Amino acid sequence: MKLYTVYILKCSDASYYVGMTSDLGERMNQHNSGEFPEAYTYKRRPVKLMWIEQFTDPKLALDLEKRIKGWSRKKKEALIKKDWEKLKEYSRNYTQFGKPD
Repeated sequence: MKLYTVYILKCSDASYYVGMTSDLGERMNQHNSGEFPEAYTYKRRPVKLMWIEQFTDPKLALDLEKRIKGWSRKKKEALIKKDWEKLKEYSRNYTQFGKPD
């Protein structure tokens, strides 16, 4: 059974990169070796793996990758730390609910 991994990397400039792969070891080697000069991580090496989630369905993995890419830095950090309360807080629709006290 093939696994698809959604991952978050922390780059040397402290930014986050979100990606998806079916071979995490190979993809990490590519990120850190600078195999693709046009890649976001190329000038931000080395990168460190911070979080992963694995799927057997590539569509589910791709959907999650796209969703996380749209998240704020704080929300990504809450996910990395498994801080479910903060993740929930950062997920609130402030237009509908207003800022928390």
